[in-house]
Amino acid sequence: MTDATPPASTESDADGTPDYDAMTRDIADVPAVEVITTVAVHLLSAAAVNLGLDKPDSEHKDLDEARKLITALAGLVTASATEISSFHAAPLRDGLKSLQLAFREASIVPDEPGQGPGEKFTGPVFG
Repeated sequence: MTDATPPASTESDADGTPDYDAMTRDIADVPAVEVITTVAVHLLSAAAVNLGLDKPDSEHKDLDEARKLITALAGLVTASATEISSFHAAPLRDGLKSLQLAFREASIVPDEPGQGPGEKFTGPVFG
């Protein structure tokens, strides 16, 4: 997408304050697929951090939080898959499956197949 206008960050009002209206992208102009995939990527990233996948011996590891994020991601991906096309849904499904498997591996007492985070939406996940 090309635009001949200067970047919004260089625009300012007469009093020198930034023109936040010009800097703000109208949410109505954002395609639904972009909103859905952006939210999904945020959920993927947050779940990965809570699984401790950001670095070895991560101090951010919290499996309870990871379970919630993975379940929310599974619901979003499952519900939106037919709306956003396979081109967008397939990588999100792959990321979700990787998180579900990482969760199972990180758990001291793994959930039964079909009982893991998000598996009520995706079905049982096997490696």
